[in-house]
Amino acid sequence: MLQSTLRHGLIGLILITPAFAAPTAEQRGKAFARANCARCHAIDRVSESRLKIAPPLRALHQRYPIETLGEALAEGIYTGHADMPAFELSPDQIHDLLSYLKTLE
Repeated sequence: MLQSTLRHGLIGLILITPAFAAPTAEQRGKAFARANCARCHAIDRVSESRLKIAPPLRALHQRYPIETLGEALAEGIYTGHADMPAFELSPDQIHDLLSYLKTLE
């Protein structure tokens, strides 16, 4: 009986462990920001942007409601200066990045 209970408990733990190990939307969004934005923008709560004209991501919510950025990210972000690459994100990438940006508000 005890052995059966332990076996079932162990099987249950094995089945739920991948759910705990899967990265959250916020973590995936931070990884996207690190890979695609950190070259110029500060992507955390305290750092200065490497490129002075690039606003820290934590300040975006002061200019735009974060929820409204989804459409712009889907259509593509294009700026008037050559240093900013054009971006068009997938719906999943948009969700993840917006989830991360919400944590910086």
